Amino acid sequence: MQLKADFFQQTAKVFTVSELTRSIRGTLETRFAAVWVQGEISNYKLHPSGHQYFTLKDQRTQISCVIWRDTMVPQRQSPADGAQVQVYGSVTVFEARGQYQLNVQILQPRGVGLLQAKFEALKRKLEAEGLFSQERKRALPKCPRRIGIVTSLSGAAIRDVLNVLRRRAPWLEILINPVRVQGIGAAQEIAVAIRDFTRPNEMFAPVDLILVTRGGGSIEDLWEFNEEIVARAISHSAIPVVSAVGHEIDFTICDFVADLRAPTPSAAAELIVPDVIDLQRQLDRCSRTLGRQLLSRIRDVQQRLDHGRENLRRCLAHKIEGYKRGLDHAVRVMQARSPMRELMMRRNYVADLRRRLLASPVRVIENARHRFSRIEGILRVMGPEATLRRGYSITMNDGGQIIRTTSAVTPRSRIRTRVSDGEFDSEVL
Repeated sequence: MQLKADFFQQTAKVFTVSELTRSIRGTLETRFAAVWVQGEISNYKLHPSGHQYFTLKDQRTQISCVIWRDTMVPQRQSPADGAQVQVYGSVTVFEARGQYQLNVQILQPRGVGLLQAKFEALKRKLEAEGLFSQERKRALPKCPRRIGIVTSLSGAAIRDVLNVLRRRAPWLEILINPVRVQGIGAAQEIAVAIRDFTRPNEMFAPVDLILVTRGGGSIEDLWEFNEEIVARAISHSAIPVVSAVGHEIDFTICDFVADLRAPTPSAAAELIVPDVIDLQRQLDRCSRTLGRQLLSRIRDVQQRLDHGRENLRRCLAHKIEGYKRGLDHAVRVMQARSPMRELMMRRNYVADLRRRLLASPVRVIENARHRFSRIEGILRVMGPEATLRRGYSITMNDGGQIIRTTSAVTPRSRIRTRVSDGEFDSEVL
């Protein structure tokens, strides 16, 4: 016994209270991360901070519960002691007291279906994250060439979808990723199948659209399409997703997250592809419209060609007429400037020059005589001699400069005065 005690003392780890409590908390939170528990409420208390505390008990035992103020949507009526309820949450440990408790996320009266409550809880959570908002929903391609379908090969939904698609869009290439649509593990398969289509590989070429579908059933049958893993896969898809799960009255989380919800698988097939008959009608209508437009264009071009041809004809006729007038003028000019006529004109010009040359000296001398006589008469009237004869005189100093003012002479200076009939000297006094 002593050897055994020594062995345990050497090999066993000694925990502190905090370490042991923390280890227990980690184990509980891992093992009981999501549980449903039902019982009777007692000791309910609404703390001023907004947190709610109560005890959930049955005939043999009890567990402390807490609802954090930001965990649940405020209820119309607060829980009351003695109420029989069902709660959904995770088990954790309040380390300060070493007491385990239940963190409640869903609280509903006992008797309400657990699946419906879980559906509402997940719906509120994803809606708060914005996964249902219209802003993130993508538009579907108007005429897809390749689509991927996630469904079961044994269900009636795939047969209905294929019948409608082959009738409405014979050109469409359809890729099917078969999955289970019911039972444990089906949600994982559906999520993986959606991700396969969003990541093209050797098995799946790129698709324009993904259709997630199955036939109708109870809430239990359709539950795999309410799992969060499926909702996340749809929200992360870069390719538009159409959800057609169940009948028209059935709604799943998959419907809310998808870019388009169809009431039935057949309706989904009609929504995602155009009808070949409608397309043919549109093509015929476009063909007729194009034909009318082409005919109108041809007529317009023909009219413009005719107009251009007429303008060209008139322009050429005008040009030809102009060239003809120019040619006639040139002929007349050439006739007017014939060598004989030109020789005659040159001869007359030379004779005229000869006459003008012979008469030029006499006329030049006569003109010069007339100019000289006119200048002589002007000088006779306007010259200095005529001025002197009228009684004027010109006085000059010894240097011969004309004296115009008294300041130009000094006393006893000699000056010379010229009059009409001679000159005489004087002395200034």
